[in-house]
Amino acid sequence: MLKKLITIMFISIFGINTVKAKMPDQINFGIISTESASALEKSFAPFLSDMSKSLGVTVKPFFASDYAGVIEAMRFNKVDLAWFGNKSAIVAVDRAGGEVFAQTIKDDGSEGYHSLLITNKDSDLNSLEDVLKCDKTKTFGNGDPNSTSGFAIPGYYVWALNNKTPEECFKRVTRSNHEGNALAVANNKVDVATNNTESIYARLQKNNMKAFKNIKEIWRSPLIPSDPMVWRKNLSAEVKQKIYFFIMQYGRFGSMEKVKKERETLANLSDGWGPFLASSNAQLLDVRQIEAFKKKLKAQKKNDMAGVAKAEEELKKLKELANIVGKAGY
Repeated sequence: MLKKLITIMFISIFGINTVKAKMPDQINFGIISTESASALEKSFAPFLSDMSKSLGVTVKPFFASDYAGVIEAMRFNKVDLAWFGNKSAIVAVDRAGGEVFAQTIKDDGSEGYHSLLITNKDSDLNSLEDVLKCDKTKTFGNGDPNSTSGFAIPGYYVWALNNKTPEECFKRVTRSNHEGNALAVANNKVDVATNNTESIYARLQKNNMKAFKNIKEIWRSPLIPSDPMVWRKNLSAEVKQKIYFFIMQYGRFGSMEKVKKERETLANLSDGWGPFLASSNAQLLDVRQIEAFKKKLKAQKKNDMAGVAKAEEELKKLKELANIVGKAGY
């Protein structure tokens, strides 16, 4: 009875019959480079296998050396749906025809995570105030420019709000993914780096305890909404329906044996996921506001009044949209 009700719900949402859904020969699933491709491929394999069985077509993972590679693949219809961070999802929505349709949550039910600054456990840096002394004697590991927690959030809270830039504060600035920055700090290759709570306290602590023990956290951001799932807006309604059905029922509906197996599969993804939540592009409003405020601060620093006015207008529009959504969710 429950399965029948769920099917009716999805038919009503998309206005079509699931039985007649026509699928392509293959679905390409983009996975952002938070760690090595081999580690990501191993953890996502069971989930993508279950998706393949549900959709009746092969679901193939797509990896790139950076976030931009996955975004560009979606732009040119080489990726059909993808796991992104909020910052990279904004670029995918604005430039690659993407659309947020679901949100990841952690297996403990929490709906967000935090950006971090980390240093080696033996470092003399112990706080954000120490970092902001900016004596240019240290090195800094920044994140991918399209990373929310590795770049956008520290770019706002650490640098923009304090009217500083990494280049002003450090003698050398490098870029890497979360795993690369964590290992660089643990092995004293850089003095301080960006990261996030998922990467450090879930993946690294689980997979590399030696490196984890060499790292200390010296700054933590406000809560960031959990990562969105994004599909190509130009996918057919039939394809979207089947993908949406699979995502929303996974780890949630069916026998307890099925739910248990799928929860275990989700728990092994990234930092440990739980069943997905419905979402939309409205999830990106908070990070959009942060990006607009950074533009305003940058324009003020250059005494660019036209740029300030443009950023203020963008902030006004974003605030209006955020008020529509309110606290009821995405």
